[in-house]
Amino acid sequence: MLKSKLIERLTDKLRQVSVADIEQSINLIISTMSESLSAGDRIEIRDFGSFNLHYRAPRNAHNPKTGKRLMTTPKYRPHFKPGKALRERVNSQVKKAEM
Repeated sequence: MLKSKLIERLTDKLRQVSVADIEQSINLIISTMSESLSAGDRIEIRDFGSFNLHYRAPRNAHNPKTGKRLMTTPKYRPHFKPGKALRERVNSQVKKAEM
């Protein structure tokens, strides 16, 4: 789902709230979550899931174009782990769609 589609859906459900307020809220939530992850914090949203960082150690690699060997730099990547309620809901919806 695109952010614009999320804003559109929320606008349909919350008619008393302006589109600008919804858009500002979504942007603030995303910005705050990004800042928290950048600081190394874990984010947990009950019944939805959690976000944390996974460390990727440096490793030997090669450039397929030149064949040259190189060492990658260590880095962190965001990781999402869905919560039990989200997994169950997704699985029940997928099973209904397959029938």
